[in-house]
Amino acid sequence: MYTSRVSQSSSASELVTYAARLVRVVSRVSDSPASLRLLAQLEELGPVTVTELARADRTAQPTTSAALRGLEERGLVAREPNPEDGRSSVMTLTVAGRSALATARDANGKVVVDLLDQHGVTDDDVRVAVRVLKTLTTT
Repeated sequence: MYTSRVSQSSSASELVTYAARLVRVVSRVSDSPASLRLLAQLEELGPVTVTELARADRTAQPTTSAALRGLEERGLVAREPNPEDGRSSVMTLTVAGRSALATARDANGKVVVDLLDQHGVTDDDVRVAVRVLKTLTTT
């Protein structure tokens, strides 16, 4: 059992490494702006304060605030009163933000399809990979 645990740990480490590497490869090829990461965080988390979003994104609050101001000016996010604390506000994804995120994901998907074709990865392999990643990232 010890040997299989070590092997499993090594494979798990590789899973993280290569999942992150795939994200970087796709980001470079599709030229997705870093701000899309915040849109994806808002989609995942729902309405959150800037502080909560910065914490989730592991960035400094001023950096997150500046990025959100740009997204807000473009109509991709909206600032609403915080129902739990009237002194603060929460950020939400707008319809335009959801559309921009969907467009970026479509572009990313096309990049991945090209990579899958180049490397002869089967549909079954992709389904297994998606199932594993979805299981590990769904709470």
